[in-house]
Amino acid sequence: MTTLSVAGPRPRPDAAGRPRVLLAPVTITPSKPLTPSHLKGLLWTDVMYRATRPLADVTYRYSHTTYHRTEQTLGFWEFLDRGRGATDYDDFTEERIGELYVAFRAAERAPAQALLPYAEAAERGWVHPVSTRVLRLWSRHYAALGLHDPGLLRHQPPGLGLDAALERLTGLGMCLDQREVGGPAYLDLTRFGLPLRRLVTADGRPNYLACALRELIPLAPDFDEVVLLYDHELDSDYAQLERVLTVLGPRVRRVALGRVPIEGRIRSARHGGWRGLHAGTLIDAARAEHHEDAVRLGMRLYFIAVLGPGRQQSFRSDLLLQCVRRAARLLDAAGADPDGTALQDRLAQHRKDHLHVNPYRLTSHLLGKRRTTPADDLLRTVFL
Repeated sequence: MTTLSVAGPRPRPDAAGRPRVLLAPVTITPSKPLTPSHLKGLLWTDVMYRATRPLADVTYRYSHTTYHRTEQTLGFWEFLDRGRGATDYDDFTEERIGELYVAFRAAERAPAQALLPYAEAAERGWVHPVSTRVLRLWSRHYAALGLHDPGLLRHQPPGLGLDAALERLTGLGMCLDQREVGGPAYLDLTRFGLPLRRLVTADGRPNYLACALRELIPLAPDFDEVVLLYDHELDSDYAQLERVLTVLGPRVRRVALGRVPIEGRIRSARHGGWRGLHAGTLIDAARAEHHEDAVRLGMRLYFIAVLGPGRQQSFRSDLLLQCVRRAARLLDAAGADPDGTALQDRLAQHRKDHLHVNPYRLTSHLLGKRRTTPADDLLRTVFL
């Protein structure tokens, strides 16, 4: 068995002596509407963040800047400019932009050389107008749902350049870099029983995992726990990411969430199928009958407690509205905690051997039969 020494400084508690937690959810490409699967991940992360904050110093890292370098983003930008020129996207709806994205994914991809100017501009903080438009629309949905905004419209570059990240991996004995001879660069964790994973193509295009390593390698050593939240279909990549980050010092937790089926089928957003089922329409439908707090709580009850972490249940708008109605009743009944238990103690009950609070356990507790009068401070701190 190979023994690896811990690299980097040990985690430091905050000024109050609390542990430090880094939440690093998978990002969503700003090129389409937010689907039920996207909403599930966003709400799950938000509850985890807000419920863990009273117990730990929590950093919520969610940088679109880091992942603009991926081909699916740069390629979309190049595809639009090549086909539409200098279009004004300020009045485009998410559905209209999503249709353009579907057309892009069905088209032949552009050569790497055509994407290079976009990659260089993205590194300097430039964002294509189409993605700026999407992020602004998403910001409105975040506000309507009471989601913490981790900086959707901010320039948040990763701490390492691509070459520096690969050099760091090489120093850890985890990189097979063949770029000098015209080949790709691989993450090499074969001594841990994991397969080689390409990070950069022979023509210089980094994938999502390469971007994640640029961001998380310099951040991870400063935390006691790193929580990776992601789509279950990315499990193999995140197992590799967990292995790398563990070597840097923190305890790494992976939280894989299943996508939400639509009429029994799980489809990628790249194929469309979101009409009437994306964040904007779902929020509008719920707000037509209920006040803002009921919508915020009801959305969390449905996408976390009812759907759970798996992917067994198809999306049902009737159940979502039932949860919003249930939320309204819970809010009307809310009062002081009947047991007089401190908020931190109530939140800590929903952890196991990890530092973060489990959103499913916490949210399901609200729907349980044991507690008919939810504590107002819990609702306000975590769910609204």
